[in-house]
Amino acid sequence: MSQTTKQTIVIGGIAAHVYSQPNATDAQKPVAVLFLLHGRMGSAQDCDGVANATLQWIADQRKKGGSAQDLLIITLDQRNHGARTVDVHANSGWREQPPAKNDRHAIDMYAIHTGTARDVSFLIDFLPSFLYPSGERTISQWLIGGISLGGHATWYALRNEPRIKLGVPIIGCPDYVTLLKERAEKNGIPWEPPYIPKSLLDLIQSQDAASAPYRATDVSNPFLGKKILVLSGADDPLVPWTASKEFVDNLSVGKDGIKEVILAPGVGHKCTPEMVEAMSKFIWEQALSA
Repeated sequence: MSQTTKQTIVIGGIAAHVYSQPNATDAQKPVAVLFLLHGRMGSAQDCDGVANATLQWIADQRKKGGSAQDLLIITLDQRNHGARTVDVHANSGWREQPPAKNDRHAIDMYAIHTGTARDVSFLIDFLPSFLYPSGERTISQWLIGGISLGGHATWYALRNEPRIKLGVPIIGCPDYVTLLKERAEKNGIPWEPPYIPKSLLDLIQSQDAASAPYRATDVSNPFLGKKILVLSGADDPLVPWTASKEFVDNLSVGKDGIKEVILAPGVGHKCTPEMVEAMSKFIWEQALSA
């Protein structure tokens, strides 16, 4: 088994955990960076196993021959999670206990995952200076993947961060309104203020993945040219495929993009080892060895 190292770099108050395999390839070559985001109620530590499994799978492929870029994996606590927790109640759902029912669930969850996606953009700005202050290497590709809440953030980043060219949303949803409408109905929450402020809907309309012209074949579509692997459970009760299907089915990535979808039969709201392997394979084929 190849050795994986982990170091923590504090960038503007954000603890970024960097996973790597030392001396994997030529240290003069450019490197790719994958942001890996955890789910709601979790922390960056939850991604340890996925990060290590991904790097190990890639190391095994490299042993089979061929040239490939090195990959760094970055994890961080989502806003109001892990070491960044300020109010644990804000992470709860409408009818989840403990810690308590949260009437602001729709507002809080959108603020958290979109804020984390903006943190990713902030880290993209500064990581080259922190990792390679003397220009030892260059970062040629920015990638993102996330689980559950991290999957929501992945879709948001794919829409709003042009430097990210590859994304793997795992049990996440690109259509926040559809997801929350289904959840509100299930929990007996009226689709109206104060649960759903008009100002929130206006914000979603301006920023959400599903609010973009994702069907378009011209430059108005922010997903054109991007490489996206969608991994979902067919029997997911929390983030049901029905909330994502219309968007994913009609998403256009253009002739230079890639769209792959794996809907795992019999799988609920869970990131399985098979999903992790599928993500690793996609990153290897579409970013590292391409």
